[in-house]
Amino acid sequence: MQLNELDLISTGKDLLELIEQEGKEAFTAFYSENFQKLILVSDRYVKNIHAAEEIVQDMFLKIWEEREILNNVNAIKPYLYRSVVNSSINFVNRQRSIVKHHLKIAEHLTNDDIEVLDEQNELLVLLYNEIELLPEKCQQVFKLSRLEGLKYRDIAIQLGISEKTVENHMSNALRHLRARVLYSVQNNNSATKAKYFSLLSLFLY
Repeated sequence: MQLNELDLISTGKDLLELIEQEGKEAFTAFYSENFQKLILVSDRYVKNIHAAEEIVQDMFLKIWEEREILNNVNAIKPYLYRSVVNSSINFVNRQRSIVKHHLKIAEHLTNDDIEVLDEQNELLVLLYNEIELLPEKCQQVFKLSRLEGLKYRDIAIQLGISEKTVENHMSNALRHLRARVLYSVQNNNSATKAKYFSLLSLFLY
């Protein structure tokens, strides 16, 4: 499509008509024309370029999926800017709420709570150190499965190996890590062991 066609878009209906005439290509061109400018607007509020990119992408995705709303947009550029600013402010407010929530929790931490957190972090550090000692392919499979949540089929495709090989690597990784964790906590009391295994069950079982 011609770039000067984008210059003629002033209302939501203009954009909708162009999409109806030229399809997704028209929307993609409109997206590309405005994407970087809107990221800069968002970044003024969120102070995080990656978050700003996601905010702008989400806004355009919503417009594409619910493009009939464009019929009610009298001025497209102000609409885009207002949408991005509102989404950015909402993002900042959510982050502040999360920080306040964490600060409130921190204020009420007891010595026992801190001791438990320290024990948990100590064991997680141990676990991550042991993961790094696994053979390279075994380590890759474990991380993709347990840390990134990929299915065996997807791991096999990504690494160019069979699903059976993925299963074998996972079996070897789990056997090694369980043995190392058991060895590391064998001198702890039963209550502490129970806490450890509850925490690690997500990774090792």
